[in-house]
Amino acid sequence: MRIVKIVGVCLLGIVVAIVAFASFYVVDAGYYGIKKTLGKVEQTSYAPGIGLKAPFITTVESFDCRTQKMSEKTACYTADLQTAELEYNLTYNVKGQNVHTLYSEVGMDYQSKKIIPLLNDVLKDVIGKWQAQELVANRDSARVQVNNALRAKIDNRFFENIDFAFNNIDYSDNFEKSIEAKVIAEQKAQEAVNNTRRIKEEAEQKLISAKAEAEAMEIKTRALQQNRALIEYEAIQKWDGKLPVYNMGGAMPMIQLPNGK
Repeated sequence: MRIVKIVGVCLLGIVVAIVAFASFYVVDAGYYGIKKTLGKVEQTSYAPGIGLKAPFITTVESFDCRTQKMSEKTACYTADLQTAELEYNLTYNVKGQNVHTLYSEVGMDYQSKKIIPLLNDVLKDVIGKWQAQELVANRDSARVQVNNALRAKIDNRFFENIDFAFNNIDYSDNFEKSIEAKVIAEQKAQEAVNNTRRIKEEAEQKLISAKAEAEAMEIKTRALQQNRALIEYEAIQKWDGKLPVYNMGGAMPMIQLPNGK
């Protein structure tokens, strides 16, 4: 009988230990707990830490609320019907205080049901408004548009800190070659315009220079004419009415013409 009692006490201790162990739950940091009793989800999300639960009939499932990152690829049509192959990253957080509702309404596969379909719709809408070549040059503007649309449309009961970024935007080889050829043609056209502008400016400078020289020559000519007239006027003013005396050369005497008196 004593052995039976000992065995019974040991078994009872084991049962108590099992029950005691089953009465506690632990939720790790970065997670929130979802408590289910006989399959029914309690309408509370449990913060990280240790807590009590009904043994055997209640389970606590941990829901990851750390920053989630998606790295995916998809294809969308641009406004000019080019196929843009997109590589992107999306990061977000699940709101811990509402994970019980998210679990009840959507489930653990919420990403494939709530995030990806919405993101694909937003990408089709945003990319479809850009011309293919402009999209490459304005990738950051397109990124901002995607972010704004996502934040406006996503269910903010469950998600926060939405951030979208393009890793790469790719097109078919033929289209990329056509873009390269177009860029080269535009560069050559711009060079031609620049050369034409340079030649025109040089011609205008020469014309301005020639005009300036002609004007300068005209000014000099007028100045000489004015100076000559001034010299003649001053000579007349100083003339005493006598004709000049001429030296005929050799031994000839100086001859003075009569002054008419």
